[in-house]
Amino acid sequence: MSNIAGKAYAMNVLTPIKPWKTWLQYLVFRLSRARPSQLGGLLGLKFIHFARWVVIRRDQWPVLHKDQPKPAKLLQNDYMLFLSNFNGTWDQYIDAFADGIPTGLDLLWYTSTKYPHSIPIADFKNYISANQIQTRYYYNATPGAAQRDIKQALVMRDELVALARLQPTATPAEFGRAYRKLLARVQRGFGAHGIAPAASPATERADAARRRYFDPDTWGRDIPQAPASSTGR
Repeated sequence: MSNIAGKAYAMNVLTPIKPWKTWLQYLVFRLSRARPSQLGGLLGLKFIHFARWVVIRRDQWPVLHKDQPKPAKLLQNDYMLFLSNFNGTWDQYIDAFADGIPTGLDLLWYTSTKYPHSIPIADFKNYISANQIQTRYYYNATPGAAQRDIKQALVMRDELVALARLQPTATPAEFGRAYRKLLARVQRGFGAHGIAPAASPATERADAARRRYFDPDTWGRDIPQAPASSTGR
């Protein structure tokens, strides 16, 4: 699996925080909640589905087996995990993020070790790339639809339900006028679902790998078979 599922991209970034700075990161979160205007630029970025920052302390990593060493004994840092889902390419997302809320980004990553600030953008991209954890499993319930596609589909449904309720009592002329007005209101909702045009072949490769994974008829098709053994001399 990969970071890409249809039109969406999943990003996970794990950055180290010196333990003595962790309390400061919690203070940053409180300030962000108290002054949401610092992140107001996120509301205008409609291609973002979800974005979250969370602190994971050294002693909070899961212990999956009794013989597993305690993480706190091995780690020198606490960490901040950033998770996000969005439409578009990696570069488009980072560019829009840095342009939309540069001050908010600098505030949220202020305590992360070696954070270079969101401007200049090249240094910020290098930092995110160096600390990104590639997604090994990514489930998307609507891979062919972006956030706007889903919102417009919900609007379209409500309009069609209202039109259907009008039909039994309206004259043909009244129904025709209502139908034409509906088309004018919902014309933005006629976008095509499916994989968006990609700036790189990563989307097509991810989709092909996913089809092979889920289609039993293609399992093993691309795996070279070992030559049959011979018992003859």
